Amino acid sequence: MAKKKTEVEQQKPVVVNEASLAFFEKYINNPSPTGFEWKGQEIWLDYIKPYIDDHYVDNYGTAVGIINPEAEYKVVIEAHADEISWFVNYITSDGLIYVIRNGGSDHQIAPSKRVDIHTDNGIVKAVFGWPAIHTRLGGEKEEAPTLKNIFLDCGCTSKEEVEALGIHVGCVITYEDEFMVLNNRYYVGRALDNRAGGFMIAEVARLLKENNIKLPFGLYIVNAVQEEIGLRGAEMIAHRIKPNVAIVTDVTHDTGTPMINKIVQGDLSCGKGPVISYAPAVQNNLNKLLIESAQKANIPFQRQASSRSTGTDTDAFAYSNDGVPSALISLPLRYMHTTVEMIHKDDVDNVIRLIYESLLNIQNGQDFRYIK
Repeated sequence: MAKKKTEVEQQKPVVVNEASLAFFEKYINNPSPTGFEWKGQEIWLDYIKPYIDDHYVDNYGTAVGIINPEAEYKVVIEAHADEISWFVNYITSDGLIYVIRNGGSDHQIAPSKRVDIHTDNGIVKAVFGWPAIHTRLGGEKEEAPTLKNIFLDCGCTSKEEVEALGIHVGCVITYEDEFMVLNNRYYVGRALDNRAGGFMIAEVARLLKENNIKLPFGLYIVNAVQEEIGLRGAEMIAHRIKPNVAIVTDVTHDTGTPMINKIVQGDLSCGKGPVISYAPAVQNNLNKLLIESAQKANIPFQRQASSRSTGTDTDAFAYSNDGVPSALISLPLRYMHTTVEMIHKDDVDNVIRLIYESLLNIQNGQDFRYIK
């Protein structure tokens, strides 16, 4: 006999619906590597357009949806759209391909992975080859995967054959792994860092529209490019928008799995709520507003401290335009920069709720300075 739902489970607000989940799956499965994000941005804009008043895309592909574009006071909610990937770097005479990183790609997970090589002629399939275990025995110390020894095999026997497929130095490479739901509890896939963020800010826009909320300020829903190579998209768009406030969402590490030192990384878990950060770039009065919003709405949350920088687009917004009050809401994630990144369904709902509730508590023209 199935167990009855507990009172807490019955009262738990559900935000993501079937239509939005279908968008999420499509959005995750679409490749969006750093510097080549535009197909994913088109999908994102198509979804968000019914919920906004205006939009634009900058020269490098950052997409911005706007509610109340005429308002002088501007609030940003932001995520980044790009995923880690590889570049073709060298093609051998016998048709094997060596790669370099595009973002923080992990060479240790590469062996035996299937990939898509993106060419002007379309996708070319390939695999990261690796010597069989039988050939690695014999008393010698095993060689670990490194950038110097991982390689792609696309089934060709010469450089000329590889090039005839449209593959050349500079072609971008992504993993083919796709979205799934695990145990009806976790969303799993590649590039949840941080297209999950793009999904969540789009859902905030949907909730505002469906609940007929009239914000007293301009809301800029920003899906930035090129975060994985140094926050570059956020740097560019912050100067164009010149916001008064910025709330950024990204992922952070679930530290409950093996081989992670909580003394160094902190104690954070999937399923226990959004993570609110403390860091020099985080403006404390804005952070206090986030915490109070969570408490008023009974949204569970966790806390994280960053020593110097958050390592997210928060830093880019905070230090732009003479200083913009900025804060970070993170989504706990397992196995970052792998093809099996995992996030908890409840955390996704609660990040969306926290951003939504926080926007309702920001006043038009609000002054977040410490000394006035």
